[in-house]
Amino acid sequence: MARRGAAALALALALLAVALARVGAQGAALQAPDYYVQETWSREPYYARPEPEPEPFSPPLPAGTGNGEREPRPPESRPPKTATKPKKAPKREKLAPEAPPPGCPPLGLETLKITDFQLHASTSKRYGLGAHRGRLNIQAGINENDFYDGAWCAGRNDLHQWIEVDARRLTKFTGVITQGRNSLWLSDWVTSYKVMVSNDSHTWVTVKNGSGDMIFEGNSEKEIPVLNELPVPMVARYIRINPRSWFDNGSICMRMEILGCPLPDPNNYYHRRNEMTTTDDLDFRHHNYKEMRQLMKVVNEMCPNITRIYNIGKSHQGLKLYAVEVSDHPGEHEVGEPEFHYMAGAHGNEVLGRELMLLLLQFLCQEYLAGNPRIVHLVEETRIHILPSLNPDGYEKAYEGGSELGGWSLGRWTHDGIDINNNFPDLNTLLWEAEDRQNLPRKVPNHYIAIPEWFLSENATVAVETRAVIAWMEKIPFVLGGNLQGGELVVAYPYDMVRSLWKTQEHSPTPDDHVFRWLAYSYASTHRLMTDARRRVCHTEDFQKEDGTVNGASWHTVAGSLNDFSYLHTNCFELSIYVGCDKYPHESELPEEWENNRESLIVFMEQVHRGIKGMVRDAHGKGIPNAIISVEGVNHDIRTASDGDYWRLLNPGEYVVTAKAEGFTSSTKNCMVGYDMGATRCDFTLSKTNLARIREIMEKFGKQPVSLPARRLKLRGRKRRQRGGRANT
Repeated sequence: MARRGAAALALALALLAVALARVGAQGAALQAPDYYVQETWSREPYYARPEPEPEPFSPPLPAGTGNGEREPRPPESRPPKTATKPKKAPKREKLAPEAPPPGCPPLGLETLKITDFQLHASTSKRYGLGAHRGRLNIQAGINENDFYDGAWCAGRNDLHQWIEVDARRLTKFTGVITQGRNSLWLSDWVTSYKVMVSNDSHTWVTVKNGSGDMIFEGNSEKEIPVLNELPVPMVARYIRINPRSWFDNGSICMRMEILGCPLPDPNNYYHRRNEMTTTDDLDFRHHNYKEMRQLMKVVNEMCPNITRIYNIGKSHQGLKLYAVEVSDHPGEHEVGEPEFHYMAGAHGNEVLGRELMLLLLQFLCQEYLAGNPRIVHLVEETRIHILPSLNPDGYEKAYEGGSELGGWSLGRWTHDGIDINNNFPDLNTLLWEAEDRQNLPRKVPNHYIAIPEWFLSENATVAVETRAVIAWMEKIPFVLGGNLQGGELVVAYPYDMVRSLWKTQEHSPTPDDHVFRWLAYSYASTHRLMTDARRRVCHTEDFQKEDGTVNGASWHTVAGSLNDFSYLHTNCFELSIYVGCDKYPHESELPEEWENNRESLIVFMEQVHRGIKGMVRDAHGKGIPNAIISVEGVNHDIRTASDGDYWRLLNPGEYVVTAKAEGFTSSTKNCMVGYDMGATRCDFTLSKTNLARIREIMEKFGKQPVSLPARRLKLRGRKRRQRGGRANT
């Protein structure tokens, strides 16, 4: 424990030094030869700014609540019908970096911390448009007339409609963020609204702007979030939004998030019961590109013997795609040791995965130094690669908007507008067309399918980041990998593309479907929320029927996905791990998200040691590269690495395994996979075929068979010609 505490303290001091030096070193850091970014963000994130200075206002408490003596306030006075038009709040720029939100974090409508029971509305068009759907960035279902629509929509379009949030404790409210309705077909949003607060949900106080009710400027379209800060923080339990105007051709519909700081209340058992804390001393904050590099450097300096920083290429804007290797022999492939990778940030706005990767790096370093036997064994027996940000250009765009104002898609694509996750070659079609031609000889193998020539041309619409990942995966013999994404809470496994034409959803299993199901379940079952049947769905899909896992194609079809490409072109089994409903959670949510995912991240890495492994050698003990490993009953092979070692992920059971290579006779044996963690050793020794031996001898002696000298060959040729001459006469 003393070693662990010392390691944690040392890392914390190093991170503190980086944080203190961040502002002073900003100009100097930009001079580094390997750092390039188009624009420098000198502003602090909104949650790092001091809170507003004005004294908060609090409405009167309901009778019988003992929370100190307060001077009673008169009930809200209603303006006469002939009153002049209320003053409007100044119009605010959407996504304006110079007007960041105040210091209080979101209450949690988007992250589902606010439950459906805490949301109420005056009326609703139908259940699918109820108050529980009025959450920032919530997405509508495919059929927008179902239970999962894209906003709260009032049952009537008049000035008496409202939606309210019960914070269940006194809260200092500081701001409101609104969106319109998420819909492919309809245009509905609120253009202005009032804000009211209450302590008992009966007596309401309207936010004022001088002498009149304050009218806040709403949205001008349905997707871009708009922030309005309250002129003075309001302390209350309930907050209500009252739409005053809406899009002319639409209805009263909105999604929202409330910014507020819960006040301490030791008597509130409900809140204390649901609080999440972490004991890990890690750097829980968002890191821009420069800060990410600095954090990697700190970890490398703390653990130089087990870490190595490298890059796999550059982004469209020239930012290096940094990765960190964690291994007891960084920089080299150890024979018999499997290679594993995590990557995140293919969609630049899905930031949670990026931060989880940086937290994982710190955790592995700390626990290794502290002598945690589980982490020490994992590091010494596995070569781990962590790529936190595959799309740094997109992240910079999302970072500009901030965690609440980026909307659902700002920064998702690369700088040149490409979705990296779906930018890989479609090898599924090549395989399936070959399988359907039953009467013709098979020309496409069931593994290591070659990339089409058109994809390799310079004119192909392929992101430079995609090409970098392909080269990385072809260079390193990865066995298992996970790509972290956001916006949902599920683990998706291949295939991601439907096999039937014209279908958008269809279960499309791989030959290794049972293995993929186990791998997906190993992550989901150890996550704090994925398999919790009581949790609310993020948007529209309920994945509980498969315990927090889903076949990608049965969810939505995707051609050219990373998962399918990895399975068909390399040995690597790749899965997509969706780590949270909120793509870009507030910094204050990171400790809880780490606790949600920490055990899952470790357990999933440990699965790389499940199945069989071994060496394929020739008669002289030399490893045979590119040998094919086939498992009877599984129509998918893998190949040995350059040293002749291999790893084949399999569930527990007995398997008939065959090793074969060009020029060698094949070898078959039974291999047993047990339930205990650790791959079963299954080695093969192959002998050269007679034809291979003859060819080897002929090449050695200039293609002249040693048993037939040239003179004897000439003599035999002369005798044949003589016999031919006699026959002709």
